[in-house]
Amino acid sequence: VQLQASGGGLVQAGGSLRLSCVASGRTYSSYDMGWFRQAPGKEREFVAAILWSTGIPYYADSVKGRFTISRDNAKNTVYLQMNSLKPEDTAVYYCATEGRLSQQHQMYKYWGQGTQVTVSS
Repeated sequence: VQLQASGGGLVQAGGSLRLSCVASGRTYSSYDMGWFRQAPGKEREFVAAILWSTGIPYYADSVKGRFTISRDNAKNTVYLQMNSLKPEDTAVYYCATEGRLSQQHQMYKYWGQGTQVTVSS
C-alpha cells in the first residue's frame, strides 16, 4: 500500500486547510485510515481516524469540533478538513493505514510522506 499526502501549507490562525491522502496498491485490505501529526521535538500524536467501510470517524480531543475526517471510497482518498486552525496545530501531518483505528502510531503499518502545516498567529 502506498499513501500520498498533500494539501499542507501556511495559513493564519483561524483559517482552514484540507489535507488529502490518496491510497494505491493493495488497498482492498485496508481497514482504516488515520491522520497523525508531529511537531518539532514532540512525539507523533493521533489526530483522527476513519473506517473505510462505514465512514465512522474518531478524533483526538484537541481537534474535536474543528477537524473533520472523511473518505471517498471511489477515489481511495481520505480528507482532513481543518477549520479554526491554531498555532499549536503547526506540525507535519501524516496519513497512515492498517492500524486498527489505534491512537498509537506504532500500530500503523503503512505511512505517507507527510505534509507541513504551519499556522501563524
